[in-house]
Order: sequence, then structure tokens, then C-alpha cells
Amino acid sequence: MELAKKVIGVELTLFEKHFREAVKSRVALLDRIMQYIVKRKGKQMRPMFVLLSAKLHGEIKEPSFRAASLVELLHTATLVHDDVVDDSLERRGLFSINALWKNKIAVLVGDYLLSKGLLLSLENGDFKILTILSTAVKKMSEGELLQIEKTRNLNFDESVYYEIINGKTASLLASCCGAGAASVTQDEMIIEKMREFGEMVGMAFQIKDDLFDYGDANIGKPTGNDIKEKKLTLPLIHILQKVPTSLKKEIIYIVKNNNNDKKKVKFVIDNVVAYGGINYATQKMFEYRDNALTILHSFPLSPAREALEELVRYTTDRKY
Repeated sequence: MELAKKVIGVELTLFEKHFREAVKSRVALLDRIMQYIVKRKGKQMRPMFVLLSAKLHGEIKEPSFRAASLVELLHTATLVHDDVVDDSLERRGLFSINALWKNKIAVLVGDYLLSKGLLLSLENGDFKILTILSTAVKKMSEGELLQIEKTRNLNFDESVYYEIINGKTASLLASCCGAGAASVTQDEMIIEKMREFGEMVGMAFQIKDDLFDYGDANIGKPTGNDIKEKKLTLPLIHILQKVPTSLKKEIIYIVKNNNNDKKKVKFVIDNVVAYGGINYATQKMFEYRDNALTILHSFPLSPAREALEELVRYTTDRKY
């Protein structure tokens, strides 16, 4: 991501100031929590996608910074709520909000972040950008609920998996790129192409995330974690269509009933590898990546386009 930081380094520093200002509160407890959230920021991939998408089609100005702040506010709100739902005590290697301040405060913090994002856009008349991001939050909720519904019977096909990750992950990256473009142009064709570009990147990103669950790398979550949570991801879905019926029943039984047995989980992972699940998912990931690059290359060559291409390749080549 070095090229991205070089192309929009100054703008990223300005964005951080905008975001700190956006989350300020006169309530001491809330302001303390906001400072903690700002300090534990991640790689800032989403703001990068917003700002580079803006720079690709115009000049980064106040609406672009507000769009990046809105993305970060809404994304952070969903993460805070997710940690409550999942009873997760860590986020990016640090204590989650609910671990430090308990669930009730964490839920209210998520609500606060959501409302700050909405007001940031409404007070500045960024209605197009707000529409794009609100649609993404709706899709994220639908994706999570669809996954919960389908996890109960562990019997869904590849198309349902794509529908789930499109909602859960791809919709937000799609909105980053769409909102970035919308902050500098009113050309609906460009905005939609950028939204589609972000969607393809998001699909590749989530498949890569799911592949990590079958590896041995130290990535911040235990190998086999998806199996323990009864999540059917692409590598497993693919091999369930190929393995003998008896083995399929055994694997599904393990995922349903023995998902905390390390030996049984390893048995599932070994079969996913042996029957080509990893290779198949990797191939699909690269297809989505290449679709994203095809859209990106339809725009003129520029430092912003090169930086976006670097980000796209990072999503599929990253080690964690």
C-alpha cells in the first residue's frame, strides 16, 4: 500500500483530522471512548479507497473528506455492534469496546457513531453520498442475517455464499468507491462503474479472508475459526458438492456437532485441501480481482489509478 500512501499521503493526514473532529463529544465518557477508537485505527483501507476514487475523477476537497469520514463512522459503528453480537473481546489485537466498557455502553457507542455519520452528511447536503452509504449498511445487515439463517441448516450453495459476502463485505467497499467518485462528479455512469469496481474488490477481499481460515499463518484469528462458528465458506461449499455422500454427511455432522474438536476440525480442513477447495476458491478470488482491474483500466492512466491497482492486488496478495 506504499504507492497509495505516497499518492494521497497529505490527504490521509487531513482525513485523520477530519475524523477526529467528526467523533468528538462533550460527554466525557463518550469522548474518552472516541479517543480510544481513533488510536486503534487499522490500515485505513476504506478511507484510501474513498480518497483514491475521488482523486481518480477530480480534485479531493471537503466533500471527499466527509465521504471518507462517513465511511469510517458507519464501518466503526458496525464493528462495535458486531463485537457485542459475537461476544468478541478483541478487535485488531486490542480490547474491544464491549470488553472495556460492557455491552450496554458499546451498543450506545455504535448508535452514536451511526448518528454522527448521518448528521455529518445531512448538515452538509451530501445526500447522494449518504444514500450510497445507507444502502451499504442495509445490505450489510441483510448479509449478516442471511448468513445466520442459512447457518442453521448448513445446506446452501455457491450462489447463496456470494449473496452473503456481497452484502456483508463487498457492499461497503462498493460504497467507498461510489461515494469517493460522487464527492467529485455527478456523472452517474462513473459513480456506478466505481461502485461496481469496489464490489468486485470486496468479493475478492472476503474470499481471501475465508481462505485464511484454512492456512497456518498467524492472522489474528484461529485456523478453523469459521468451522467452529458453523460458517460455510467457499472452499468448504465447493468440496461438499464433490465428495462421496458418506463423507459429506460426516463433514456436515462435524461442523454441526464437533466443531470444537481440534482433530475433527483438522479432518475437515484436510479434506477441503485434498478435494481442491482451496484451489477453487483462489481461482474465484482472482476472477473477481481481474474483473475489478478490467473496470479500473477503463479509466485513463494516472497515479490514482496505479495506487488503486496496488490496493486491489494487496487485497488478494496480503498475508493477513
